[in-house]
Amino acid sequence: MNKTELIKAVAAQASLTQAQAKAAVEATLNSIADSVKAGDKVALLGFGTFAVTERPERQGVNPATGAKIVIPAKKVVKFKAGAQLEC
Repeated sequence: MNKTELIKAVAAQASLTQAQAKAAVEATLNSIADSVKAGDKVALLGFGTFAVTERPERQGVNPATGAKIVIPAKKVVKFKAGAQLEC
């Protein structure tokens, strides 16, 4: 399912127009993104949790030359599925 299909599904299930559903989906996704960017954890009961974790600096290899490189530390977003979401 892509974003357009999600908007259509929300519109159908919530009896909204596609414009209203698009606004609702956009607002939801923007709110989640803003919270995660601020370093907050977003927990949606039954669905899952979005959290920011720190990936440490590590050694890598350039596949073209075989030279060793240092991959810098960075922050990444992780998602852990909730119990109701698991297949």
